[in-house]
Parts: sequence; C-alpha cells; structure tokens
Amino acid sequence: MSRTLLLHSVSYAGLWGQAYLPVDRFVTKAAELGFGGVMLMAKRPHVSPLDYGPSERLALRRLLEQYHLTNLCVAGYCNLTADLEHGEMPHREIQVAYLTQLIQLTADLGGTLLRVFTGYDNPAAEYGRQWRLIVEILREASHIATDHGVTLGVQNHHDIACGWESMADLIREVGERNCRTLFDAWAPALQGANLTDAAKALAAMTVHTTIADYQLRPRYRYVPALVNYEAQTPHTMAVPMGEGFIDYRAFLAGLAAGGFDGSVAYEMCSPLRDGGELGTLDRYAREFIHYMQQLP
Repeated sequence: MSRTLLLHSVSYAGLWGQAYLPVDRFVTKAAELGFGGVMLMAKRPHVSPLDYGPSERLALRRLLEQYHLTNLCVAGYCNLTADLEHGEMPHREIQVAYLTQLIQLTADLGGTLLRVFTGYDNPAAEYGRQWRLIVEILREASHIATDHGVTLGVQNHHDIACGWESMADLIREVGERNCRTLFDAWAPALQGANLTDAAKALAAMTVHTTIADYQLRPRYRYVPALVNYEAQTPHTMAVPMGEGFIDYRAFLAGLAAGGFDGSVAYEMCSPLRDGGELGTLDRYAREFIHYMQQLP
C-alpha cells in the first residue's frame, strides 16, 4: 500500500479556534513536518477560487514544487442537494459550474485529484430524486474533469451515500473512470460497520483516504421530573492517532488487502482534546506520521 502522506490545510485554518496559518506558511509547515504532499482547502481563508486568479495559482504551484509537495488533493466543499426548496433555480447548473471552477483550480495547481461531497438529505425532495441528481451532476462533472486530467474523489461525508454499501452503489452508477471514492474510516466506524470488510469492498474504487482519530464523549440531558439523566448522542473529540476508538490498523489493512495504492492524508477538522495552539497541531501531525511509519 502506498504511504504517501498528505496534510490537510483545514487543520491550520483556524475554523475551530485553532491556530491559523495562511496558505504559504501552511505549505512550509507541511514540508517541515515531513509530509510528502498536501490537501488544500478550496474555500476561504485558504484557496478559494474567488481569491486565486492566474497569478496566485502560479505562485502557489511554484511554492508546492519548491517544497516537493506536488502530491496534491484539492478539497472542494459542495452540497449537491442544496436549495431544492426552490424548483425554479437551476440547481444542477449551479453545482456543475462550481465544480468546474474547482476542477480548473486543481489542474492549475498541478494536481490531479479533487475531493467532492454528495449532498445532505433535503426534505424538499424524495430520496430517489436526490440520488439521481447527484449521479447526474457527478457524471457531468467527470466529463469536464477528464479534459483537465482530474479525478473526482467522492468522500463519504454527507448524508447521501454515506454508508459504504451505498457509496459503492453510487460510484458504480456514475460509471465514469475518473469518478472514484475518497473512502474514510470515520463514518463507517461511527455507523458500527466492520471496518475491514468495508475497506476491502471499496479498496479498488478508492484513490485516497483521510484520517483523524476520535474518542467518544457521553452526553446527558437532565430530566427534573425523574430526578435523572437521559442519554443523548455522544459527541466526538479529536485525539492523537492511536488513542481513539477507530481501528485504523484494521481499516488500512483492509484497504491494502483490496488493492488500494492511493495517498493518505491527516486532518484536524474539529476541536482537539489538547487545545488548538500551534504546538499542539504540530504534535498531532508528527504523531500521525509516526503512527503510519509503525504500520507493517
């Protein structure tokens, strides 16, 4: 299995009160920490297509080349079922136009992989209609991506096709060679799936996986009439690799057994147990590299 390790810039975007680094400083940080590539968050305050014109893209590409971080994944932030409440809006065209911008951005930065999402389950439309819309958008965007040498990687994040069986169905139905999955362990672990079986089943469809480890924190709501507590859905707390509940050894072994040879990224995209200071972010990132180096 390939051990090309990437660092996701969302980790240093300051979105959860963590320390913030601008993109150029993030790139140098990733190189200093020993990563072989980067995922770049394609929204503000990092690499938004609105802020990165031709000159900015060229400068960033040269910086990535300078630090030998040319193994690149651009992380898009799409919701393909957004605003279905208003039928007069050209939803498909809006989403494809946005994806086209991201495809061009990826190619301009010298990358070949664009991370995309599916859609959140929207009560304004029945499930089958949302599924068909997502398939149609991904298929059209894949045709555009082909002209730029870009692969779309669908991450199992949003509601539609977040289960691993459904994700496999989605990729098969789209039926495009450059529409694959960026299959992560986080969702199936929370869903109670067998990580080894899920990873083996999707390995041949998967071109990249993103890793973060978590511990579960129980939550309770006090019920005064009963003088007792009512259990709520636990929340997750990000912890260093190997200290959480996700069995990444089983997951990565399953991917390898199924023939996966893509890249692996680390992200800190939620509050961290030990706070969000720059030193903590750097320590978590280094511990990820150490964890990966210890695997067989």
